[in-house]
Amino acid sequence: MKHLIAPSMLSCNFLDLQHDIEIINNSEADWFHLDIMDGVFVPNITFGQPIIKYMKKIVKKPLDVHLMIVQPERYFQDFKDAGADILSFHYEASTHLHRSIYAVKNLGMKAGVVLNPHSEVRLLEDVIGDVDMVLVMSVNPGFGGQKFIENSYRKISALKEMILKHNSLALIEVDGGVTFDNAAKLVDCGVDVLVAGNTVFSHPDPIEAIKRLKMLK
Repeated sequence: MKHLIAPSMLSCNFLDLQHDIEIINNSEADWFHLDIMDGVFVPNITFGQPIIKYMKKIVKKPLDVHLMIVQPERYFQDFKDAGADILSFHYEASTHLHRSIYAVKNLGMKAGVVLNPHSEVRLLEDVIGDVDMVLVMSVNPGFGGQKFIENSYRKISALKEMILKHNSLALIEVDGGVTFDNAAKLVDCGVDVLVAGNTVFSHPDPIEAIKRLKMLK
């Protein structure tokens, strides 16, 4: 499978959100990546269901929603109703991981589990056959524009080995510090979905930036 690109709307211009949505609609990007932060699980607050409902009316690609919140299971139905197509929540925030995965899937969404930089991939061995995607955080969650954590390469390679060992169909997504300089190595390590925020939206031509990330050599 050709790797996918999911621009992070955390880095877009919220004063002209519709404009930036149309940029992604007209690009080679595959998904919209939406970071939902509650100011408790991570030290920042972003946006919630009302913004997603607005976006759903005009987006032409799936909404990849990443919950950085405590007790995420309380809001699965709300984010389904808002328009999420893929819903990912943190291993560190879920007391009953297996139950939460199937709660998301039973609502008709793809279920993803997220690992913070300090969490080892072996923690997911019991559910790797159940989950649709694993999101590896390559920065500490909470803010955009952080520097990539180099240990993420080892972690992604180990996760890929686990997926192959268990004949899992889970995709690997990586979020945090993805640039033109490290994107190819990440894909070589096994990443299926690259989340890119600043790399896309700080570029003079975001459509060209997405094309470069899509056409890695």
